[in-house]
Amino acid sequence: MIGYVTIGALDVEASLPFYDAVFGAMGRERSFFQGGWAGYGPKGADADTYICPPFDGEPARAGNGIMIGYLAPSKEAVDAAHAAALSAGGQDEGAPGPRPPESTSFYGAYFRDPTGNKLCVFART
Repeated sequence: MIGYVTIGALDVEASLPFYDAVFGAMGRERSFFQGGWAGYGPKGADADTYICPPFDGEPARAGNGIMIGYLAPSKEAVDAAHAAALSAGGQDEGAPGPRPPESTSFYGAYFRDPTGNKLCVFART
């Protein structure tokens, strides 16, 4: 089980509108922004995702082959999160839909944040 995730950002403050929009579309919220770190989680709960500069002081860069998947409450939330990501400067990596195309149990969308990190938002159907 994953306890938390950290996502490196080239500019954390500039990334906040992207993550506010994406997580907001899924019913999540930013719980803090302090000391160059932002924390997001379910509304009213502790943060489980942190946006931060890399510890080593080097520029953040997307990991090749790394993707983080977030469970959304519904297909509509997947659609809204994908649209929010693209409206907030994200790059499309796969429009919302079933994966694989004949799936009746997985509905997902894929995109990259402003730093290039690949994210998936999905619902179990």
